[in-house]
Amino acid sequence: MGNCMQTLSETVTLLASDDTWIEGSAIQQLHTTAALPGMARVAGMPDLHPGRGYPVGAAFFSVGRLYPALIGGDIGCGMALWRTDLAVGKLSADKLDKRLGNLDRPLDEDWQERVAALALPASGFEGALGTIGGGNHFAELQRVDQIYDVERSAELALDSKRLLLLVHSGSRGLGQAILREQVDQHGHAGLLEGSADCAAYLARHNEGLRFAEANRLLIAQRMLERLRAEGELLLDVNHNLVSPARIRGVDGWLHRKGATPADAGLVAIPGSRGDFTYLVEPLPSELSLLSLAHGAGRKWMRSECKDRLSRRFSPAQLGRTRLGGHVICEDRQLIYEEAPEAYKPVDSIVDTLVRAGLVRPLARLAPVLTYKTRGECC
Repeated sequence: MGNCMQTLSETVTLLASDDTWIEGSAIQQLHTTAALPGMARVAGMPDLHPGRGYPVGAAFFSVGRLYPALIGGDIGCGMALWRTDLAVGKLSADKLDKRLGNLDRPLDEDWQERVAALALPASGFEGALGTIGGGNHFAELQRVDQIYDVERSAELALDSKRLLLLVHSGSRGLGQAILREQVDQHGHAGLLEGSADCAAYLARHNEGLRFAEANRLLIAQRMLERLRAEGELLLDVNHNLVSPARIRGVDGWLHRKGATPADAGLVAIPGSRGDFTYLVEPLPSELSLLSLAHGAGRKWMRSECKDRLSRRFSPAQLGRTRLGGHVICEDRQLIYEEAPEAYKPVDSIVDTLVRAGLVRPLARLAPVLTYKTRGECC
């Protein structure tokens, strides 16, 4: 594993190579989280960056209590990858853009039967189903750029002549409402295992997971329908969640905040909208708390992106990427906040995971069309 698995203290591990850029405040947040009552182990991923009090790109294993604040307000945020029958190059990015139209508006009445079939608990946030949301969420059509494992890729029917669809979204306003309930009642204190409060949160948490998974499904179906295409799901993995786990023979609660499970099958690790996505086979390890990086990870704060970039790039220029991708984003602030320059290179993230013996790359995917927002998010 070389120098990729760094032991920072008895309970804190950082997965990073010597040249991985990680902000000092993110490491400090790792140590602060490790000091919470009942916290047994903390692991930072190579995409680690500072969050609102707690780091993003990390996994946390506690015993005897769990912490809703560590999961945050986007319970179930994750990624789903679909194989489609859309031919590469058959339609230009502009034609694909035109067919997609606006995906920010609520689903119309024609979708209600399909939504009802998902049997989601009433939440009050049904209007957000099938919408991507803001921040770093996106839906992206991708082409196969490189195959690393020919046999495994053939089993998955990966085809360089057909596009894939990657959807990154979560529980929208529902997750935020669930977090607000917890903070209003309990602040940032953990919930004792076995308590009524803990059981109530877990029930709400699981509602958030179901909502997020349904949301990604509906986003994909909505896009495929507009593109007049068929699709087949390859993977759907949450990276903001808490679940029971056994680590080193001890039962406890494994929290993931921007960390992809390594024990749930195939994983997609995307870079920025101007970078590659890697499809990898996880090699689970308790050293990384059975978790992996969920993407490239930010290197700039959102608040500083526009000042750094606006003199160099216009919004129109940021609508095209170095890999030839086309970006749909009519929010002038967001297009700067989510610029490729604001993120770490995904190659360095995946290389660290490979050197640590945690993943086996199967294929590399390049962006063709990235949908962020038309500027009418619900």
